[in-house]
Amino acid sequence: MTTTITVQKKLYRKSGDQKSLKKTGRFPKSLMSRKILIQNNMIKKIKTIAALVAVVAMLASCSLTLPVNATSNPVGSKVGTSKATGYLGVLFFNADASIRTAAKNGGITKISTVDVKQGNVLGIIVTYETIVTGE
Repeated sequence: MTTTITVQKKLYRKSGDQKSLKKTGRFPKSLMSRKILIQNNMIKKIKTIAALVAVVAMLASCSLTLPVNATSNPVGSKVGTSKATGYLGVLFFNADASIRTAAKNGGITKISTVDVKQGNVLGIIVTYETIVTGE
């Protein structure tokens, strides 16, 4: 520890006279300031990595399919879907993801099962898809 102090004092005394300060306009880097610079660089790297991880997590979209209803009708080969896309979670423009529309799109008269698929991208783009199976 005494070596560090004497080295720092020597560095400061060596370049600390007023003439050299006026010429360069800055103080010399001591060992402590170098240590602080290294710590600051590590903090910057950690912040950059954390920001990248956050961006990747936000850009990942998730999708979830949930069963809504099942009847005693036999499962048929027909499948009908209807989809609604919304923005900011509340703005749905002429979107219809109803069971009736899905059955009509698949030509289904006897509904067997109903599923809803929900998708979300950053909470900005939200999709709801109704999937109907039957005959």
